[in-house]
Amino acid sequence: MKLMAAEERAFAETKESREGLKGLGRPAVTAAVDLGASKVACFIMKPEGVRSGDRTIAAAGVGYVQSRGVRAGAVVDVDEAAHAVAQAVERAEGHAGVSVSGVTVAVSGAGLASQRLSGTIPLGARPIAEADLSRAVAAAAAGLKTPGRRIIHVRPIAWTIDGQQKVRDPRGMFGRSLNLQLLIVSMSEAKFQTLAHSIERAHLQLEGVVAAPFASALAALEEDEMELGALCIDMGGGSTSVAMFSGGSLTHVDSLAVGGAHVTADVARGLSTSIAGAERIKTLHGSAIASANEDREMIEAPPRGDDPGAGPVVAPRSLLKGIIAPRVEETLELLRERLKSAEVAIEPGAGIVLTGGASQLAGVREVAVRVFDRPVRLGRPRRMPHLADAASGPAFCAAGGVLHRAAFGPPEAALGRSASGRGRAAQGNVVVRATTWLRENL
Repeated sequence: MKLMAAEERAFAETKESREGLKGLGRPAVTAAVDLGASKVACFIMKPEGVRSGDRTIAAAGVGYVQSRGVRAGAVVDVDEAAHAVAQAVERAEGHAGVSVSGVTVAVSGAGLASQRLSGTIPLGARPIAEADLSRAVAAAAAGLKTPGRRIIHVRPIAWTIDGQQKVRDPRGMFGRSLNLQLLIVSMSEAKFQTLAHSIERAHLQLEGVVAAPFASALAALEEDEMELGALCIDMGGGSTSVAMFSGGSLTHVDSLAVGGAHVTADVARGLSTSIAGAERIKTLHGSAIASANEDREMIEAPPRGDDPGAGPVVAPRSLLKGIIAPRVEETLELLRERLKSAEVAIEPGAGIVLTGGASQLAGVREVAVRVFDRPVRLGRPRRMPHLADAASGPAFCAAGGVLHRAAFGPPEAALGRSASGRGRAAQGNVVVRATTWLRENL
């Protein structure tokens, strides 16, 4: 009870200090929160941190804490999640020397999914204008039905004029018909509302939601990879999600409610140890591929419970590998089959970039090479060259990508509840958002 009271006092003091700084006239800052099942990370960027010359950014403050109240990418305990977000933001504010009032959140689970729409309009004997682009967007979105879903991204994939594909900017061109392929990315409406409520409980405003694999791709992929084709697989603690790129465009987003925490749970069951002990053993000795002398190398894990007479659990390292490898392989195979069932074509030369904390487990890259039969590399937030080593790994790509999107676009991500409204009203803004994207990005 004393601990809870202390937390409530700290929570109230954080709110008071944050609100007290709002009126000091400080320059606007951007705050990104990666709300994961293993950690909650916050990156803060000041306006002077945007470097347009080489399209890089600098984080003024970074804060991260162990996640609470989040499972499989969705909030399962509002108060616990709110406390974790508030703590991560407070730490980042301390490093940055500023206060933030709103955050943009990267979500990796929460039922992320995408669908493609297509629309064709006739053209007259005049150059294509912005009004024609808006008509094409309206034609593509005419049949959109997303009951119980919150749209978070609306992105044009490709333009075609009279069969001529890969048109970058149709304006000023001539033809008889204009076709548009549109990508809609959405999440569960109920999970969005719970997320928004959690952010409000942390005394912050939800300014936007970004699909974590998309954000990770913005941070980790090279321009050539986006153009030639790439899969960015974000392997988090509670979920594994993917963003596919082709021709420079985002073409598909999907997620699985399976992540690194499931590997830890398997280890805990297999070795009869605690979750904390399993996580430690997995981090220190775990691998998804065989290694030399693993049958003779023994590992120790703490026993479950608090019996002082119980000795440690002793097992060969080969047993640990035998637990980890099947789960990692199964997860990647499930993802591969979901891509096949979605009938999403992967470019022949497309590579795979792994991000997220679970991708750092030894042997995961090699398993991914075997499952997808493609080149695989680990991704890092490469567009943030001055990050400290502790925050520059694959686990921090999503937070970095949210800042990159804020600095350089695309600006079409759905707004938070306070700005975009609820339910049906928000869904009605699809054409408006897509038209805004066209106007600001073409």
